[in-house]
Amino acid sequence: MEDMVKYNKQHKEFRVIIAQAFPDLVQLKKEEDKKSFNELVLKILPEINKYIVGRLNSAIKNGNFSKNKYKADDFIDQLFIEIYDHIDMFENQKDFYLWLFKKTNELLEDAIEEEEFDNLFFKNIDIYTKPEWDEMEENYTVDAGGDFLLIEELDDMSYNHNDYTLNHVFIENKENKIVKRLDKELSKERIHTQIAMVLQQLPLAMSSVFELFTNYKFTAEEIAEIRNSSVTEVEKLLEDARKALQLSFFNRYAINK
Repeated sequence: MEDMVKYNKQHKEFRVIIAQAFPDLVQLKKEEDKKSFNELVLKILPEINKYIVGRLNSAIKNGNFSKNKYKADDFIDQLFIEIYDHIDMFENQKDFYLWLFKKTNELLEDAIEEEEFDNLFFKNIDIYTKPEWDEMEENYTVDAGGDFLLIEELDDMSYNHNDYTLNHVFIENKENKIVKRLDKELSKERIHTQIAMVLQQLPLAMSSVFELFTNYKFTAEEIAEIRNSSVTEVEKLLEDARKALQLSFFNRYAINK
């Protein structure tokens, strides 16, 4: 619970940083002071950088492109240009905040071809054996150690610990017994690893929506705007992500639904 409070505080602070920087960015654009403008943009990009790295990690894991094809800086460099070109089109800081993630998504999706949802993983969840789950976790752990992922690009290593919890997966009151049992049997680290590991197996659209909702505290309406999609589509992607995560716990830890 303490970790969740800390994490929520970090993202609220990010919104505050955006709110404080927005009027100054508008003014610097009017003054055509690009040097000061870019220096201020640097202060608001760390959270965006984390989001980009997360999406690139998922794309690499899913085989969309090779490890060395893109770096977060490739997208950050373009964001500098986009922010400078568009900063004066926003009426307020909230519009700018949403656009920042929306534009980031557009840049990423230009590089990553969104795939249609593949039912294969859902089907396999029900037939994975314990050794297969253990092997998947071992591979994930090795990757998270730096051999595969782009974590080395992050200044803030806390990115690798988004502190996923059971409350992100089981949200209905009727699921309280399941949560209590898993909490009793599994460590926080094991729960986090299971969720993060399964998310990397999901389609990019699904894992992206789950991350925006869970880690960045966007509403379904805000995510729909970021993704240029409908609220219904966002809610379906979020529901499917939770369903996949729930099935993974049911199967791996032999829990009766």
